[in-house]
Amino acid sequence: MQASRRRFLKTSAAATAASFAATPLLAAPGKKYRTAIIGAGWWGMNILRDAMAHGQCKVVGICDVSEQTREVSAEEITDLNGDQPRKYNDFREMLGREKPEIVIIATPDHWHALPAIAAIEAGAHVFLEKPTAHTVEESRAILNAARAAKRVVQVGLHRRIGPHHVEAMKFLKSGKVGKVGQVRLFVTGGGGKEEPTPNSPAPMGMDWDLWCGPAPKRPFNRRLHPGGWRHFLDYANGTLGDWGVHWLDQITWWSDEKFPKRVFSSGGRPVRGAAVNDGEAMTSDTPDSQVAIYDYEDFTVTWEHRRFAMNATEHHRYGAYFYGTEGILHIGWRDGWTFYPAKKNGMKAHGDPRFDNERDGHNLPPLWADFMKAIADPKHTPAADIEPAHRSSVLPMLGMISYRLGRSLEWDGGKEQILNDKQANQLLQRNYREPWVYPEA
Repeated sequence: MQASRRRFLKTSAAATAASFAATPLLAAPGKKYRTAIIGAGWWGMNILRDAMAHGQCKVVGICDVSEQTREVSAEEITDLNGDQPRKYNDFREMLGREKPEIVIIATPDHWHALPAIAAIEAGAHVFLEKPTAHTVEESRAILNAARAAKRVVQVGLHRRIGPHHVEAMKFLKSGKVGKVGQVRLFVTGGGGKEEPTPNSPAPMGMDWDLWCGPAPKRPFNRRLHPGGWRHFLDYANGTLGDWGVHWLDQITWWSDEKFPKRVFSSGGRPVRGAAVNDGEAMTSDTPDSQVAIYDYEDFTVTWEHRRFAMNATEHHRYGAYFYGTEGILHIGWRDGWTFYPAKKNGMKAHGDPRFDNERDGHNLPPLWADFMKAIADPKHTPAADIEPAHRSSVLPMLGMISYRLGRSLEWDGGKEQILNDKQANQLLQRNYREPWVYPEA
């Protein structure tokens, strides 16, 4: 088993090294930053590989509640660059012993706030996976901590730096689309009825109590871990919080309006079926289809998703349509961007999809390079800085509050309060499971 795993790691390391060689490294010689990671699974290691490829990280610590994940990821790090990080189950011990200068956080959403704030207060700059947090006040607490400590927090909203997204945003801001009155954001996906999955013991070497942390403790279930936590309201905010934050961030990036004034969302589980959590088995509990409406002063944004019925006749499966007086601009993912002119004799425009990393269709390498630039140069604001990332992350959180309550919300973005709705305001935060203490914003 050990030899097989070692062979796998060497093969993986060789493939990753080849991809590094194909990508120009922009790092200048000089300081190497003591770097640690919290959450070393699939996506965390994607981030860390690009961080190591940049050339200015010495990996000193790796934290994950799964012993197997710690061991496999630590071996891969050693195979890639020779670093021998110490392995930790608890992020608090790692921060205290290793004193990292950079911390990567790629945990489930319910575990973003406490490690991020602890890392900032320990003096580290933070690369935080999106969305910023699970609740509005957690996200605000991270932002306040970063500003108080004067630390850089870059959030993993990599579309802000992706080549075809940058090109499309330039086209949109040029005025060629005209006056935009409506924006439609959407994601479609496959699936059908969801049958309950039996609960089971946690894998050997996994600290399940710590995985649940400040959130309610459910029995271990393979539907929940690994990866499925995104569709459980105790730990995340469903498709709106996962995919939606990327596309809602396009609004934050484009518009001078910082906040919507009204939010309404509706949806349900008409295909997947009623949620189950009976102590013996469980299903996910987030909506399989959902619509959210964000009313701004000068335009309206609609979000829609369904996790079933992928229709091949649809022109685009993902993205954002900006509806303007001069035409329609679609900004997509693997289909680039396209402008459809309103006038019959108008000129169509298109930009092909471009990614810094074709392997997964994301743009982590330039986002990491931008993060490092912001650390080195205090005058440089990172592309996905914590402040706009906070505002973007709040949007799906508000949508989920509206969905859960079944009514619209009047939002005062300056004060970050829902007007005339005490029950809704209570959902801007959550009760933590003892002994964890909710962060003060």
